[in-house]
Amino acid sequence: MSRSTASAPGLTESGMTHRQVMQALSGLLLGMFVSMLATTVVGTSLPLIISDLKGDQSAFTWVVTATLLATTVSTPIWGKLADLMNRKLLLQLALVIFVVSSAIAGFAQDPASLITMRVFQGIGAGGLGALSQIVMADILSPRERGKYAGLFGAVMAVATVGGPLLGGVITDSLGWRWNFFVGLPIAVVALVLLQRTLHLPAKPKRKVSIDYFGIVLISSGVSLLLIWVSLAGSQFEWNSPTTYLMVGGAVVLLALAIVAEMKATEPLIPLGLFRDRTFTLAVVASVSVGVAMFGTAVFLSQYMQLARGATPTESGLLTIPMMAGLLIASTVIGNLVSRRGKWKMYVVIGSVLMIAGSFLLSRLHYDTPFLYVGISMFVLGAGVGMLMQNLVIVVQNKVELKNLGVATSAVTFFRSLGGTVGVSVMGSILGTVVAENIKSGIGGLPPEQQAEAAKALAGGAIPQIAQLPDFLRVVVESAYGTGVGAVFLAAVPLAIVTLLAVVFLPNAQLGTLNAVDRAKVEGDTPREEVLEEGAENLVEVAEGSVGIPLTGSVPTFGRNPGDGRS
Repeated sequence: MSRSTASAPGLTESGMTHRQVMQALSGLLLGMFVSMLATTVVGTSLPLIISDLKGDQSAFTWVVTATLLATTVSTPIWGKLADLMNRKLLLQLALVIFVVSSAIAGFAQDPASLITMRVFQGIGAGGLGALSQIVMADILSPRERGKYAGLFGAVMAVATVGGPLLGGVITDSLGWRWNFFVGLPIAVVALVLLQRTLHLPAKPKRKVSIDYFGIVLISSGVSLLLIWVSLAGSQFEWNSPTTYLMVGGAVVLLALAIVAEMKATEPLIPLGLFRDRTFTLAVVASVSVGVAMFGTAVFLSQYMQLARGATPTESGLLTIPMMAGLLIASTVIGNLVSRRGKWKMYVVIGSVLMIAGSFLLSRLHYDTPFLYVGISMFVLGAGVGMLMQNLVIVVQNKVELKNLGVATSAVTFFRSLGGTVGVSVMGSILGTVVAENIKSGIGGLPPEQQAEAAKALAGGAIPQIAQLPDFLRVVVESAYGTGVGAVFLAAVPLAIVTLLAVVFLPNAQLGTLNAVDRAKVEGDTPREEVLEEGAENLVEVAEGSVGIPLTGSVPTFGRNPGDGRS
């Protein structure tokens, strides 16, 4: 017999008990945790890893950018596949790709091999990020999703705070390579839980049309654009023939992609989505959220280690305020959204906090009081926590059911795109500011110290602060302190754009049907099945009211072969 009505005691609005929901989300949450842990556990160790592998600032940026690039490019592909294929199987595949590539990365002997494995990590992360949101929409209504989205925020915060701490301890005791192996046992548990607890209805069989041209053109165009952003200013000048060639090629590829999407039967990103104001504004807002998310994770660790001389463990501890703000905001605001069904005020407040946090962090120097740094990180984290999940929920609440997967992944795609471009541009800004400040700082030293400084910094590799002589250590720390401040100043205009976008978002009420129930109501499930389930529910209610079972079987609704009528 089908589930009883959603109004029965102990049931959520979607008709599932809290226990059933938590069982269904358990493997999903654990999969998200292990994927984030595999990323964050190396966050505080990356300066040491790149130094040990003889890499420079460009290699450091690429280790981060490679994952974000692959995540960005693969996200809409995963989302489209989710609309066409088994979402549970796709989740398990994404998790396997992510964890196996993480383990192989632990054996890297040079920056190139590490960057290659980070690409595969990004492919898996793109699937986990998009599919987790899509599966939530399958089993939870938009209004309920706010409360449970707080759990995702909590998992993200724990993984983001615990990862750097754990990574710092492992690096200081066992060596940085063990950071890549720590998630393997958790991944096995996540796979088992996904298999045993996540049960989704089978998708109706239909002819599937894969948009191969769209996949190739969009992936190539976006990749070329992001590679240009990553390399310009370091490998070649911004104003150079190489820039014109790469940007021109990206524009041509993306223009061809638009034409292909207009003609495709099942487009990778349906262009009609952009006619919806909610979707378009949410996409615009998500771009700078991605910059804030990824930029802070990358450059705050560099600030703590290269401007403040912290160890990887200390660096993880010092970034706790950022994650505390994200955890508290996402959990508390998520529950308020579910309780009241109102979201607009919270995303506006979150945008204001993101502007404030970015501006506060733009004032960083190598000797900024840690109390000021902590408060600034907390404010920025709270802003991101209010925005990130709610923007996805708002889009899922408005979009047509047939485009649920691709619309969800599109928001995640543009958030990752913002993060990828943002980290690349920020890395370029940081490298330029640091180089200029070190050059001017060394220029003010006595000749004998200038010679020693040139020898210590020869090759352009990221220095290990603890091994530098005191006079040079001050110069390098000051350069990185000023450089990281410049990075966050560049993020302020984008945060202002986010505020403008969310102010104009239509203030629609959140719905109370999950995607499975919407499919029945909107006709994706045969009418007979919907009516039969409704009749069964009525029988259950009647039995509960009179206290006795009703004899006879549930009548068959729908077409009667005898009279030919519906």
